Amino acid sequence: MPYIWQLEGWPNFKWDSDKIIKSLSQARLAQGKLINKISSLGFDYNRKSRAEILTEETIKTAAIEGVSLDKEAVRSSVARKLGLPEAGLKQPDRNAEGLIDMLLDATDNYDKPLTRQRIKSWQAALFPTGYSGLRKIKAGKFREKDPMQVVSGPVSKEKVHYEAPPSERIPTEMKRFLKWWKDKKVSLDGLLRAGIAHIYFVTIHPFEDGNGRVARALTDMALAQDEKQSQRYYSLSSRIMAERSSYYDILEKSQKGALDITGWLEWFLNCFIRAINDSENSIINILQKSLFWQKHVRQTFNKKQKKVINKLLDAEPDGFKGGLTTRKYVGMAKVSRATAYRDIKDLVEKKVLRQNKEKGRSVSYKIILPFDN
Repeated sequence: MPYIWQLEGWPNFKWDSDKIIKSLSQARLAQGKLINKISSLGFDYNRKSRAEILTEETIKTAAIEGVSLDKEAVRSSVARKLGLPEAGLKQPDRNAEGLIDMLLDATDNYDKPLTRQRIKSWQAALFPTGYSGLRKIKAGKFREKDPMQVVSGPVSKEKVHYEAPPSERIPTEMKRFLKWWKDKKVSLDGLLRAGIAHIYFVTIHPFEDGNGRVARALTDMALAQDEKQSQRYYSLSSRIMAERSSYYDILEKSQKGALDITGWLEWFLNCFIRAINDSENSIINILQKSLFWQKHVRQTFNKKQKKVINKLLDAEPDGFKGGLTTRKYVGMAKVSRATAYRDIKDLVEKKVLRQNKEKGRSVSYKIILPFDN
């Protein structure tokens, strides 16, 4: 069965409008409800709020490709780039730095032209050392090696999931993609354009590595253009990560047989709806974190206290099972028991923590959130 890029008519994608109209309408409805809800909450989209959303987006879009990033290091990198005082809590992760730069550029500068050089700079930022793991790659350049295959399984028993167009076609394919991106900005529904841009770019697979992360940045950029704002109130990458298996399955299925991408668009739109629905809880949590730091802006905390506070905030709304104990503080902050006791006592006096009423073998504490009574 041929790949779609081998078909006559490529890249003229087709879809059944009757089959996707319901999902598209529901996606638009969910999008509108979220914006109205944020307005009714009086959501303050300040740098602190943005930092929390960007941290989550960075971690999850990397995780989809199997790249694990340290949350505290990412948070430190994001804080530094946004000029927040939390910068420097932990040494920034150089593998996250470029990814954050790409996501910020895609959304902050969504109205600027998308060029071949801009996309190349995004991919180069993902690989500052010129290595993907132990493999040397040509960062910031279109691939030149063939074949470019997506495979799985042990050596000699690999399964080929996809083979991309030969490298000599990449310059032409990317020129055509960029023209499509510009032309469809006004002639195609914004959500459909975001979904098609994703599968279109992934199909071309212009780089040796990082294609998925660049594709998701392009998707975020298309969504920002559709909403005409750089603020992100939901994380599509977080939802894709939750559905990672079906994400790869539908992409693989859509790469073969025909240029009809109805199945992919249905999946994308429904994933978008679920991302919007997920955001209700995440927005509340992010708002809580933002209000928490606003409330305590005049108080000083040492680095270990800030680290533990962030972990407590990240664990909400469920919190730590059994609450925060001196033993858990020692484990998280890597300090002595005496230091942990002093830090916790200080946080109680500053009304950051309160002692749980439940009796047990050890005293435990809960963080006091802005919405707590």
